[in-house]
Amino acid sequence: MLREATGDDVNLMLSWRNQEINRQVSRNSHEIAPAEHARWWSRVRADESRRVLVYVRDGRPCGVVTFFDLRLAGPRTASWGFYLDAEGLAERGETLPAWLEIMREAVDHAFDELGLDRLDGEVLAHNTVVRQMNRRFRFVEGTPRDEVCDGREITVIPISLDRADRRRR
Repeated sequence: MLREATGDDVNLMLSWRNQEINRQVSRNSHEIAPAEHARWWSRVRADESRRVLVYVRDGRPCGVVTFFDLRLAGPRTASWGFYLDAEGLAERGETLPAWLEIMREAVDHAFDELGLDRLDGEVLAHNTVVRQMNRRFRFVEGTPRDEVCDGREITVIPISLDRADRRRR
């Protein structure tokens, strides 16, 4: 289940985002300080072009989905990303089912709730497992580009999914 994030979720979101496994596959890989996170939360709460949702599995919050650059006039598009409580899910042996579920629910939310025509995102080239999962959900990869972020060289691959190509249940 996805629900709107609230101020009560801020500390959980920060702890999940700062898990090493999530930082390794993020554009910005540094550990985020509480003050930096608070500034981010303050901005996104007031931004109509953003949505922050918490993924709840078996009554327990264990992931975050963000939609940003939301455009609802003309072609309806947005970008997205997500991260999970990788450590907690691994301890419970729930990583793969949660990963499948959060992606399915996020794609459904994008097209069914937000009414998007296209959903965009990015994946780092070295994140081959996510790239495979994206293909499973019919995302198409664009042209990779090299960047330097947090002092490391990364290759960023844009991805997109058009409404007509989405996998239906």
